[in-house]
Amino acid sequence: MCKLTALFVLASGLFAQTPDWTAINEETMRHFQALVRFDTSDPPGNELPAGEYLKSVLEGEGIAVKIFSIDPKRPNLVARIKGNGKKRPLLIMGHTDVVNIDPKKWTFPPFGATRNGGYVYGRGTVDDKDNLVACLMMMLMIKRMHVPLDRDVIFLAESGEEGAVRYGIKLMVDQHFNELDAEYCIAEGGGGVRTGGKMHHYSVSTAEKIPYALKLVAHGPAGHGSRPLRTNAVVHLSQAVSKVAAWQPPMRLNDTTRAYFERLATISSPAEADRYNNIVHPQKTAAIQEYFAEHEPGHNSMIRTSVSPNIVQAGYRVNVIPSEAVATLDIRALPDENLPAFVEMVKKVIGDPAVEVVREARDTRPQQSRPTRLDTDAFHAIEGAVKRVYGNVVMLPTMQTGATDMAYLRGKGVQCYGVGVATDSEDSPKGFGAHSDQERVLESELYRFVRFHWEIVAGIAASK
Repeated sequence: MCKLTALFVLASGLFAQTPDWTAINEETMRHFQALVRFDTSDPPGNELPAGEYLKSVLEGEGIAVKIFSIDPKRPNLVARIKGNGKKRPLLIMGHTDVVNIDPKKWTFPPFGATRNGGYVYGRGTVDDKDNLVACLMMMLMIKRMHVPLDRDVIFLAESGEEGAVRYGIKLMVDQHFNELDAEYCIAEGGGGVRTGGKMHHYSVSTAEKIPYALKLVAHGPAGHGSRPLRTNAVVHLSQAVSKVAAWQPPMRLNDTTRAYFERLATISSPAEADRYNNIVHPQKTAAIQEYFAEHEPGHNSMIRTSVSPNIVQAGYRVNVIPSEAVATLDIRALPDENLPAFVEMVKKVIGDPAVEVVREARDTRPQQSRPTRLDTDAFHAIEGAVKRVYGNVVMLPTMQTGATDMAYLRGKGVQCYGVGVATDSEDSPKGFGAHSDQERVLESELYRFVRFHWEIVAGIAASK
């Protein structure tokens, strides 16, 4: 018996048989390559082939499947394995769509699932077909091994996560939530971080910021470019953008970010630990926040609602002073941010009646009253799984500065935890990360991620 299997049996004491990881790894790779080879780019979002493949595999094992959609090419698949009902269900989730590609920039075919040098290359290998195949394998393993369950295990393979949520999670939550209603959800959003080939830490997403957009619209009289005007809309807009970009909205920690910095300090250098431990220290916080803004923008965004001016539009001829100039701000709000009050703060920072601040429509997420709890059975089960599968590494509860579909479920009271395959910290700067032109995953880490999922599902759902 391998060490990992022995650990699993000691931890759970559940099964008369133990997983044959060699066979499971081979099957994982077969399904994974099949799923990556489907071009499910969103837009246009033709997730149907991936949905049909999952349906065929699950039904072939005797697992019932339901399909929900408002567009037949964009199905959402739900499969459920019933438990004894002692506890509320566990939802495991992955999305079938992927972001677009520019085929000219890829060394390997973006939908080839090419195996090379211990990696699998292709769009979706780390976003999100790693979670998708792990969820599929969980359903197959539970069914085949006749795992006794205290709660139903529900698998959702959703469409439209990459910017078209009305086809996916919004449809499911608004119209079919009874199919998903669960105490806990495991989905994308975290992952292991390796440095120099060794595990450094494992991040589990327990909160996320909410995307909004604001427009700054400056007005002024049009005129001839040969006669500069103090009322020039471009000048007013540029001054407003400069003010709002230099502004640091108030810092505010929550349970997740507080635990994140406390735990991160334990695996950091002395200088880094001093900053993470003293982030709220009255005499040190200003300098620490300024350091974050300059050197650690991810941490700077994690502690506040952030503002980034990303689009500027003005003028149509070099010799015409335009009557209007517009800038679009990307707002990433803390989960409990009062947006109307925040807009009023933006207006005060700008302090210019010639500049209007307008809420802009965008694909946002529901408001979340508070982050996912860190004191649940699920959180402890995930932390135990990290230790058993990834070794003696620190697990960091993390608030994502981006957005996932877990926000829709958190808005309904589901406690959601984001996980992901372990990747090398060196990969992303080299262009091998999610959404990159050479997206890839280590085969060994894909297999380990499936084992990790197995430990989590057993720890949360299996009868003790």
